[in-house]
Parts: sequence; structure tokens; C-alpha cells
Amino acid sequence: MFVTSQRIALFMEGALDSDSGKMGFGLMRFSKHPIVCVIDSKFAGKTVKEAVGLPYNIPVVATIDNAVQKGSEILVLGIAPSGGKFPTSWEAPISEALQKGLSLINGLHDDLNARFGHLLNTKADQKIWDVRKPKANYPIATGKAARLNNKRILMIGTDMAAGKMTTGLELYAELKKQGVKVGFVPTGQIGITIMSSGIPLDAIKVDQAAGAVQEAVLEHSDKEIVIIEGQGSLAHPGSTATLPLIRGAQPTHMILCHKAAYSHLREPVSHIPIPPLDEFIALNEALAEVCGSQTKAKTIGIALNTTGLSEEEALNSIKETVKLTGLPTTDVVRFNVAVLVDEVLNC
Repeated sequence: MFVTSQRIALFMEGALDSDSGKMGFGLMRFSKHPIVCVIDSKFAGKTVKEAVGLPYNIPVVATIDNAVQKGSEILVLGIAPSGGKFPTSWEAPISEALQKGLSLINGLHDDLNARFGHLLNTKADQKIWDVRKPKANYPIATGKAARLNNKRILMIGTDMAAGKMTTGLELYAELKKQGVKVGFVPTGQIGITIMSSGIPLDAIKVDQAAGAVQEAVLEHSDKEIVIIEGQGSLAHPGSTATLPLIRGAQPTHMILCHKAAYSHLREPVSHIPIPPLDEFIALNEALAEVCGSQTKAKTIGIALNTTGLSEEEALNSIKETVKLTGLPTTDVVRFNVAVLVDEVLNC
């Protein structure tokens, strides 16, 4: 869609210090494009590191005009608001960005080509990429991925935003560095934006969702290992994503992702406790195998997101998790991904 030399600005107004800025945080860590600035007027004049402690010396600016002055060519909506809906308060800044010649990457559910396409200067090759726009149709899943002779590693989670994409991309990057023939299947707006391909799983008709996953996995049939980005959680009453991921990918292995500081699901369902990890692992494995009728998927490791814990607390949480589950455990961002990579290569 875009060449990686094009410079991007991340629109994160009011969200740089919030979980809703996960699109922007993911791009800060993994984007192949140079990021020239972040837009959030609350922290203007600081760097991301100074503002929120993340290890990025990206300047924070207050306005679209500031971003243009820094040489931005593409504006990325770096916020994932509740429900993925476009807030009306963004109408003016997005219109301004397009009128000043910036292209736009939109990870929300709203079709912004339909809403703002009239502002594009097509002669200047200006574009709006609606990342979550699925194909018109996908095949119905048939379990065909089970016939592949490769390892298919699915990230699963105890909750939303538990680190499934980050864990998958860290694994993918390290395996690739080691010369492994590996593929990555993005299934959400951040992964698709980073990889410039994938399936917007939560925008696909439910009957076709498993087929979309299957189709994407089969495109990597020549790979030794395929990493599949997870979405949602079986533990969350508002999530339907895990089942089509399991049915479509027919995973051979899984990695559990969990936010270590949380004992309950996050708002708006914080009244629901997160199940014990060993029991939750057994649930996901049983669902994958379907009483022995489909691919047996063994959980081979755990990725803990230890945000909010001190280093000592994080290390203690890892030790407790290993003791409970018997599985290699790490925080792939805070420490490293090595123990999970070893397990993937040797499973």
C-alpha cells in the first residue's frame, strides 16, 4: 500500500498515556516506516520516553500542522477507541491532514474512504487505507490446514490486549533472524498495518471467519513455521475470535499470553475472574482437539505481560507461572523471547 521510506506521524491525541493507544505503541515497536512524531497536545514538547517512559525518543507535537512541518507523509490513527468507532472530535484534524496532503492509515471499523475520499488529491498519489476492510467473501473452512506439514503456532490470551500480537511478532522476528523459513499471519489492524497484509478478523462475517484464517494460513504452506496472531479470549464474554482462529489455523501448538498484574478481566467485564492458567490452558487445548477429532495443539510456553510490576515482582510472577504450569515463561518485551524461540524450534 505504501513504501516503507515514507515518513509517518501517529495521531494519539489524548491517548499516549492510555491503553487505547495500542495501535501507536505497536507501530513504535515494529513499524518499518520512520516515525517522525506523535500527536498528543497534552505532552507536546516532550519525547515519548519523557512523556510515558517507553524507550522511544520520538518527539511529541500538538497539531497536524506541527506534524507536516516535521516532514510527515502519512498520518496513522494510533488509537483504538472502544468499539473501533470514529469519534466525531477527530473530524477536523483528519480533514486538515488530508487537505495538507497527508495520506491516512485507518485501523477503525469506519470506512474513511467513503467519509473523506473527496478530500484526496489523486494526482499526488494520496491515499486512505482502511485496514479493517475485508474482502467481499471468504471460503467456508474445511480443516484443510491440518494437512500441512509445518508447525502452526497460535497466540492465545486470557483477555483482550494481553500481548498476543507483540509476542507473535517478537517470535517471528527472532526466527527470521535465525534463518528459519517462517511466516506471520496478522489478524488485527496493528499487525496488518505493520506487515502490509493479513485479515481483519473482527470485520469478517462470522460464518466466513474460520475460512479467512484458513486461507491466510494456507498462503504460508511453504513455510516451516507459521505464527498466527491471536485475538480475543475464550474467557471474555464479548469475544468470538478464538474459535475461528483455532478452526481455521488447525494449530499444532499454542502460546498463552497473559497480563500478570490482572486477576480479573479488564473493564467493562472486571467482575469476571481470569481462570487459573493451568485450567485455562487445558480448556484451549481441549477445544482445539475436539475429543480427538481434530488437530491436537499443545501449549508450549507462556508470554507474561508484566506491565505495572516491578522487576522483582515480574521475575517472581514468572517463577510462579513456571511452577504452576511447568511451561517456559518470559516477558518478551521486558526480558527476551529466547526461551519461547527455543521451545518453538524444538517442539
